[in-house]
Amino acid sequence: MVSRLRLLLDRFTLILIAIIAAATVLPAQGQGAVFFEWLTAAAIALLFFLHGAKLSRQAIIAGATHWRLHGLVFLWTFVFFPLLGWMFRPVLLPLLGEPLYVGVIYLCVLPGTVQSAIAFTSIARGNVPAAVCAASASSIVGIVLTPILLRFFLDADTSALGGSSMLQAIGRISVQILLPFVVGHLMRPVIGAWIDQHRRLVGHVDQSSILLVVYTAFSESVIGGLWLTVDTASLLWLLVVCCVLLAVVLVLNTWSTRRLGFNRADEITIVFCGSKKSMATGVPMAGVLFSAAAIGPALLPLMIFHQIQLMVCAVLAQNYQRTDPALHVQAVTAS
Repeated sequence: MVSRLRLLLDRFTLILIAIIAAATVLPAQGQGAVFFEWLTAAAIALLFFLHGAKLSRQAIIAGATHWRLHGLVFLWTFVFFPLLGWMFRPVLLPLLGEPLYVGVIYLCVLPGTVQSAIAFTSIARGNVPAAVCAASASSIVGIVLTPILLRFFLDADTSALGGSSMLQAIGRISVQILLPFVVGHLMRPVIGAWIDQHRRLVGHVDQSSILLVVYTAFSESVIGGLWLTVDTASLLWLLVVCCVLLAVVLVLNTWSTRRLGFNRADEITIVFCGSKKSMATGVPMAGVLFSAAAIGPALLPLMIFHQIQLMVCAVLAQNYQRTDPALHVQAVTAS
């Protein structure tokens, strides 16, 4: 399972790089840009409609009672993660430059992933019902909380953000993302069985939507002079920063979870749900929150971090599975 997941991720990453190259060489302009903006908006609405229809209410109820676990996931996602990015500002700002630093802060305030967090929790034999609840709640809460946190931590860097106010940004995000999600969830009694039988469809729509948004966003940024403000050295430093940020979060997350006395299954859930950031939510949301010139640099940290977290968490999940005490007990019993 892990090897297949890695293969898929590698393929998607190559396609993502190709899309960025295409936007650099042949950016969408004029009527083409308008067409891609409308197509992207429709794809995003369909994506979150399908995510809402896929979300099981029974799974949410089953996991919602574990309030200590969800509280810690929430703290890591929306408190500790953003504070780390803000604390490192004196180092990151001169190292990366303002456009990429804004992208790092945006990465830090995003909600966690849904599909991959649940998948890795399942592979590692963690608390899957709690992971479903925690990841879904993070995604929904982030629609409102991410713009608020972004404005708070970038108070002195408002030039990177779009001209709309925070309430306008939340309103636009709610219409584009939250409304289709809610409608999809309300439609689950009607189409839920069909969605459960065609989960690969959601994955294809997910990836297609991301690729469309990335092409449209990078087209705007390239026309606005993206590669004149972001050089190769900055990209290499950004790669290092993303690796260090993920390592710090994983180590401190695991340490705090064990210090608070959570069992192994809950530790796995907290580690995977509290350390990952969502590209499926972050890419569409960036189009609302950032100006055309800033959206490209704002997305670069997320795309780099996203791939790193998937590769690292795949190895981590495999290690959790291999060291599961239950497997050792079964092996001894069988012998």
